Amino acid sequence: MSIKYKIVSTALAALTCCLTGSCVAQQSIKTAAIQPDAQVSQVWVADKGDGTYQNPILYADYSDPDVCRVGDDYYMTSSSFNAIPGLQILHSKDMVNWKIIGYALDRLPPYEHFAKPQHGNGVWAPSIRYYNGEFYIYWGDPDFGIYMVKTKDPAGKWEKPVLVQEGKGLIDACPLWDENGKAYLVHAFAGSRAGIKSVLAVHEMSPDGTKLLDEGTLVFDGHDEHPTVEGPKFYKHNGYYYIFAPAGGVATGWQLVLRSKNPYGPYEEKIVMEQGKTTINGPHQGAWVNTPSGEDWFFHFQDVEAYGRIVHLQPMKWKNGWPVIGEDKDGDGKGEPVLSHKKPNVGKVYPVATPQESDEFDGNKLGLQWQWHANPKVTWAFANPGKGNLRLFNDKVPEGTKNLWDVPNLLLQKFPAETFTATTKLKFTPNQKLQNERTGLLVMGEDYAYIGLVSKKDGVYLTYTSVDDAHKGTPEKEEVIGKLNSSEVYFRVEVDKGGKCQFSYSEDGQKYKSVGSTFTAAPGRWIGAKVGVFATRQDKINDAGFVDVDWFRITPNTNSAASIQSKK
Repeated sequence: MSIKYKIVSTALAALTCCLTGSCVAQQSIKTAAIQPDAQVSQVWVADKGDGTYQNPILYADYSDPDVCRVGDDYYMTSSSFNAIPGLQILHSKDMVNWKIIGYALDRLPPYEHFAKPQHGNGVWAPSIRYYNGEFYIYWGDPDFGIYMVKTKDPAGKWEKPVLVQEGKGLIDACPLWDENGKAYLVHAFAGSRAGIKSVLAVHEMSPDGTKLLDEGTLVFDGHDEHPTVEGPKFYKHNGYYYIFAPAGGVATGWQLVLRSKNPYGPYEEKIVMEQGKTTINGPHQGAWVNTPSGEDWFFHFQDVEAYGRIVHLQPMKWKNGWPVIGEDKDGDGKGEPVLSHKKPNVGKVYPVATPQESDEFDGNKLGLQWQWHANPKVTWAFANPGKGNLRLFNDKVPEGTKNLWDVPNLLLQKFPAETFTATTKLKFTPNQKLQNERTGLLVMGEDYAYIGLVSKKDGVYLTYTSVDDAHKGTPEKEEVIGKLNSSEVYFRVEVDKGGKCQFSYSEDGQKYKSVGSTFTAAPGRWIGAKVGVFATRQDKINDAGFVDVDWFRITPNTNSAASIQSKK
């Protein structure tokens, strides 16, 4: 079944732009409405179909999520680090059902620098806002400074990135446009580059959002009680300036909120959400949005190691001028995250939607779920809609490469659920003049494994390869399974709880044979594990071999009829 979705135009009523981050349109814009014929995940659906939802709303690594509302549409982006296309844009009508509609970066600047894998670098903790008819995304690159991109159509082309402020260690940037026409920007610092951390600074910004106008004012120091304060989001509500900021570390922290009558402080502080007695560790860093009817909601992530930073949605209320996020059982203003809840009241019921996973490769472009490990070359992949496949040309690995960690042309997508099966059909056509051209189905992280094909003098061989601590340059361990009788093969990996992966293959698409021992998926640098395909060669030559990927499908595990975690 092919992935199908439609982009349709919707006229939004003329409304006033809010300063809460839940901005609404001042003019008509194009927006993406997901139609009922869009593919729905078979492995994770948050919408329970009875007016309630379960967390996580996205069981995938949309790290450091930020969301804004424009009219009755919601747009999300998240940290994409070195993955390209970067800054994936998701759309929802009800905050529970989401679809990928585009991305803000087709290349990451500086372009030559990011032509090589830069694991954990690049886009950190972006903020998305709508102001004066345009969408803005700000992010901090820890090595180069604070960038901004903008557009009038979030599903379309975004303008070229602007370097708003050059500098090392400037991260997690968020703008605020005030009623008086002034603009501000808050950001944090990366200790690994700046030499300081756990502090937040506010700058005045040019109203067009392209540059900072001062050296910045230190508005909060979290060293004593809120170490590793970072990821700030800037809002204004009922005369107060609010900075929502996570503290305490990714896996173990809490959600802090600061408030002041002046953008430069002094700020009061309050913890408004923590793990408490729940199983949701480190609940923090995200976005406050509201509905047209006035409900308040908060998005945050939870770090679950190999699965990355998955996204939760929490109810939110205001009490004595402070937000209370989640469920406040003892009335102290500190909420705890909920696992399920009544869906937001958005005035109507929308069809179930989930981010794209499977791909039949029937179109003339890659599906929006796919990302490379670096800025891509035009020769890596070509859609072939006439034959209904994707052709990957075997690209030469960089000199001195010991494993795939330094290889840029890995075509990967996020793990979509706790348990799932990924299956793909490949046809391998190596260059007869070469040896050691390779392709395969890969689970990638700081440890990785793949089932693959390698060309040798006397034909194509099936292999199983794994490596621990790939980021340290550890050589691969390869097990040769045997020679294949055909150039076509089906590869499969079944992922179970705890990231346990079992690879297998089939020559007829019916009977699968397991290879290798169980591999435990590991996170990458600040990201979860990913799954996908690749095509490489060792030698420099004027014509490479290639692999045709017929399809790539995400399905429930064969040993678990209950793999789908909720009712469609």
